Amino acid sequence: MSTEVIIVTEAAAIQINEMIKESGEEQPYLRVAVNGGGCSGLTYGMNFDHEKQEDDIETVQHGITFLVAKNDAPILNGTRIDYKQSMLGGGFTIDNPNAIASCGCGSSFRTKVNAGTPEEC
Repeated sequence: MSTEVIIVTEAAAIQINEMIKESGEEQPYLRVAVNGGGCSGLTYGMNFDHEKQEDDIETVQHGITFLVAKNDAPILNGTRIDYKQSMLGGGFTIDNPNAIASCGCGSSFRTKVNAGTPEEC
């Protein structure tokens, strides 16, 4: 595995820090996860958390503490999280080098590990 399971760009960190300020929460962790579901089998999850679990991998980037469950680490290893702004608004983008396919609607992905037949979007 690479040194960091996930790589967070400065643009993403700026947006995350804004979200933390808006939430009014004091220094929560940001959990990055893989969830079952979606038309390709897996979806990404990001949410604030106040508790670190025993099997979490912790990384601090741009002053933000990120948590990834040990079971999700192989699927997320090397994943780059960025924030892009366009005329239609902004949003997080996730570039996962382990994804071998993604859904046409862009909300889910598949890796070699979950390479079964995708469902309909």
